[in-house]
Amino acid sequence: MILPDEMRHVTYHTPGGPEVLYLTTGPVPLPRPGEVLIRVAAAGINRPDIQQRKGAYPPPPGASPILGLEAAGEVVALGEGVTSWRIGDRLTGLCNGGGYAEFVAIPAGQCLPWPAGFDAVQAASLPEACFTVWANLFDLGRLAPGETVLVHGGTSGIGVTAIQLATAFGAKVYATAGSAAKCTACLDLGAAGAINYREADFLADIKAMTSGAGVDVVLDMVGAPYTQRNLRALKRGGRLVQIAFMQGSVVSELDLLPIMMKRLTVTGSTMRPRTACEKAVIAEALHDLVWPWLEAGTVRPVIYETCQWSDVSKAHRLMENSSHVGKIILNIS
Repeated sequence: MILPDEMRHVTYHTPGGPEVLYLTTGPVPLPRPGEVLIRVAAAGINRPDIQQRKGAYPPPPGASPILGLEAAGEVVALGEGVTSWRIGDRLTGLCNGGGYAEFVAIPAGQCLPWPAGFDAVQAASLPEACFTVWANLFDLGRLAPGETVLVHGGTSGIGVTAIQLATAFGAKVYATAGSAAKCTACLDLGAAGAINYREADFLADIKAMTSGAGVDVVLDMVGAPYTQRNLRALKRGGRLVQIAFMQGSVVSELDLLPIMMKRLTVTGSTMRPRTACEKAVIAEALHDLVWPWLEAGTVRPVIYETCQWSDVSKAHRLMENSSHVGKIILNIS
């Protein structure tokens, strides 16, 4: 097909609140060797997008400065050396940036087919959460069937995915959330127990729910205020996996004794700086192990709201006020 020279995309002049976002036009990206170019139908909203808009999370060298870390659409051009995809394929991909646009170039290894029966909005909700949860909970966290895991932020996009994947994998899941309704949502997704962190101490409750034993893995995105209690919530040989620090990364006082006494592991990672080869390995695992669960309905996307991309400021406000359960998606098409 003949591609246009220009496309619409979301941008901003200076960092700030959601109101700085607006639609503009710019050149259509050309796929580099190893990349596919897709016409975007839908794109996911994620916390790193919020941080980038505020000026706190700049894109890595070589990445598109346009917001957007996941998108679903149709392949319209192939970069040199790409043999795994064809023009017209419908895929969803983990972008290095550029998802809030009519076209985006994505490394071919970071793409996956739409699960059977999925539409663009559902497909766009998958990459960021699935890649992040698999890499951290299963690879770094070494979660095994029969183990227990505490997922903080259980109704976030990451949390919803973590609860479902861990449950499907045969683990027992507990979650924290910020309201009674959100706790109910966690239970509906398969959690064995849910704790309203606004009304209870999650450490006391998780100890009570596990008869004092604690859990094998904690998946945390809160950060500093939770760190000491997370360590105390772990069993001997437990793993604390840090994927974000929404309330700070610096712990003013930390007792390291639980790490030594219980032989704990403290680890974590971010997805965006990983190499294309590393992300491709994760994509292969997702295709082989998680995509069958999605197609069988064992794991399902949870879409809180779909916004037209002219309402991108509204979508960012929804993300920032944390009232959502699941994913917020931009309808690009």
